[in-house]
Amino acid sequence: MIENEASAIPGSSGSGEEQEQRFEDYFREGAAPTEALLWWQLERNEPLLNALRALCHGPAALVRLRVWVFMELMALPESRVSREALNLHFHALREEALDLVLKRLREAELLAWDAGNQQYGVTPLAQRVMGVLSPLTQAGEQDSDLAALLASVAGAHQMGTLDPAQLHHLQAQLSRLYDEFADAIASGSEFHLRRARQRFERALKLVERASEVLKAVIEQAQADGNARLERLARELGLAQARLLAMASQFNRALQQVDRQRVTLGSTGITTTDVRRWLQGVHFLENLSLGALSRPVHPVLVAQHELLDMAEAEFERDRPVPQAGEALPVPQAAPNGELAVMSLPPEMDIMQALLGRWTESGEVVQDLAPAVLGGSYARASYRAQLLPLLGDPQAQHLAGATGDMARQPWRVQWSAEQGEVDDEYIKWMSRGVLRAVPEDQAE
Repeated sequence: MIENEASAIPGSSGSGEEQEQRFEDYFREGAAPTEALLWWQLERNEPLLNALRALCHGPAALVRLRVWVFMELMALPESRVSREALNLHFHALREEALDLVLKRLREAELLAWDAGNQQYGVTPLAQRVMGVLSPLTQAGEQDSDLAALLASVAGAHQMGTLDPAQLHHLQAQLSRLYDEFADAIASGSEFHLRRARQRFERALKLVERASEVLKAVIEQAQADGNARLERLARELGLAQARLLAMASQFNRALQQVDRQRVTLGSTGITTTDVRRWLQGVHFLENLSLGALSRPVHPVLVAQHELLDMAEAEFERDRPVPQAGEALPVPQAAPNGELAVMSLPPEMDIMQALLGRWTESGEVVQDLAPAVLGGSYARASYRAQLLPLLGDPQAQHLAGATGDMARQPWRVQWSAEQGEVDDEYIKWMSRGVLRAVPEDQAE
């Protein structure tokens, strides 16, 4: 359906027959970061990733052709288009090239073919891909990244679909801009400061326009009782305030540069003018041509005074260098005691449970019996012990931690969640424990 990437992991061949690799194969010990929220989100959006891969995989010219045809199709006002209409619309494109692109779009489920009516139609997945590729249709102006993030937050708030990840991305972009402007102020370069000041003023206008939206987000989050969204919006407000406070720092830095500017005599030419002129000269080394054509002949005057100073320099007293001191006598280290804290009994209980499963020949077991039981604190502690299973750094340790890491079991979390039958916990992520062969357990 989609071309396979050349394998990039050790032990796989990049030439010859291509092999399909799993996402987990690119991680050490074949364990993906299932506990990360972003990994779950990527797993849920696997069809979108496959569609983007099908659209953008291959040579640069072919990728541009696919994207161009796809965007032209999405811009057509008709919901159903026949092949004859496509041939007329893409009359400048060769027929075999159009067939190749349409075949790829159908395989990626971006186009649906109605055999009964002999018509093409776009799919909901194509609408999502178009949302990802929409920045390609905009002018690549400076600060367009910040404007796009602010527009997405404002639009999502108006539509009621604001997601915390959008606020995270906007806050990260404001932090990057703050660091960039801080570096420009610390550089002390007049030209660097003036370039950064222009971009700062443009970013300031965008941020000021988004202030009302940020206030509305905070008020709406308070009304809905969404504590996480309210916290992220307030943190975004703090990042926005830090950026606004940099205006005075730019003014002070430019004033300092103005005080250091020197006027050359009564000509009115300043060092800034000279520097700007030097920056416009393509070959600065040509300015020194002929400057060293005549050698410098030193002329010594008052030879007697120079000889007197040299004699006084040779005859003056100099401090005696200090002699080296011996190292102190070695001393024996005092005796000490090593206090070892005892681990909670939950680790021994979990190891005993895994041992019974191993002896009974179990291969797959549900995760709930190994985690639940006792109280919420004990269940949380058992869940934190699960990453120790198969940990290569802990397998060589002695004691209960090393025994836990050497267990022939591996945890596999799932993106699904649901209710559980427990007195203290009502909701939990799904998962299983899988037994691995002994030769792979090490």
